[in-house]
Amino acid sequence: MDRKRMESLGKKRSVIRELFEYGNKRKAEIGDENVFDFSIGNPNAPVPKAVEEELVRLLTERNPVEIHGYTSAPGSAAASLTISFSALVEEGGEVIIFTPCFPEYRVYIETAGGKPVAVPCKEEDFQIDFERLESALNEKTSAVIINSPNNPSGAVLSEESIIRLSEILSEAERRFGKRIFLISDEPYREIVYDGIKVPFVTKYYRDTVVCYSYSKSLSLPGERVGYILVSPEIDGWKDVYAAVCGAGRALGYICTPSVFQHMLTSCAGLTADLSVYAKNRELLYGALTEMGFSAVRPDGAFYLFVKSPEANAAAFSERAKKYELLLVPSDDFGLSGYVRISYCVSENQIRRSLPAFRKLAEEYFK
Repeated sequence: MDRKRMESLGKKRSVIRELFEYGNKRKAEIGDENVFDFSIGNPNAPVPKAVEEELVRLLTERNPVEIHGYTSAPGSAAASLTISFSALVEEGGEVIIFTPCFPEYRVYIETAGGKPVAVPCKEEDFQIDFERLESALNEKTSAVIINSPNNPSGAVLSEESIIRLSEILSEAERRFGKRIFLISDEPYREIVYDGIKVPFVTKYYRDTVVCYSYSKSLSLPGERVGYILVSPEIDGWKDVYAAVCGAGRALGYICTPSVFQHMLTSCAGLTADLSVYAKNRELLYGALTEMGFSAVRPDGAFYLFVKSPEANAAAFSERAKKYELLLVPSDDFGLSGYVRISYCVSENQIRRSLPAFRKLAEEYFK
């Protein structure tokens, strides 16, 4: 492990976290109600009552040793992405990431000894640009990661895109004589709109590993609980599963809190009231586009990816602070010229923020 690199990562937070901490500071100075924080994807939909009731029952009725004691080591894997990259990517292997993407992918891949290779999506709809993908694939490719619904664009990969992706990766496996894993990062799977379906990738591509988190669907981001699914269609899937367990062991990601594992046996399949995000999407997208801002209408997740009205998105984000609007510039997502707005906030915050957005718009669209 490179100590200097770890030191650097510890000293410099991501742009999302920097804005989040700036927002906390401003809230302390001028009051929560005067800061319009759209920086972080922290779900505001209430946790389902059944989840809270089950947690109370577990804490009051079950054996304390069972609830608070050690579990089997693999548990329900938190930190699933770091574990998966460590298990599946050989030293120096390349991992294709479709941009824009969650900025921490690069950190996780590099920590696993891999090399991230950015392949820009088509900006008109943020679907995969397959010509660019085919150019990026080579004998060093270990894995490809997808995130659908996507953070930050809100795009959902269509079934046609998944089928074409599977065909290209299968052909590349034959051509290079090696396995190429498809890692599907799915924390927003249930948050979709207008009846859109999210294809389950294991049905289309054999060498698939799914990383899932309950952070968004159950509004439990602070509990860091989820799972890794190793497709049983993978040749030698038991060995792949063993590698995942081994990576978790080596990294120290073992024994996820037992109370949440027990809770999930009763509450898996439930979701928070996700309809609040659909309402927020309509309100914010409609208002901002009416003001003159441009954005691709999101199919899922709870982010609006807005085109910056000036080339420098960081400068636009700084100008927005003048109106206490905290918008994340897109450069760290691997695509310049946009800002991400997290609308997993209260409807009241969005409504109160609209006059500030209008003042900001007037600086650009007079």
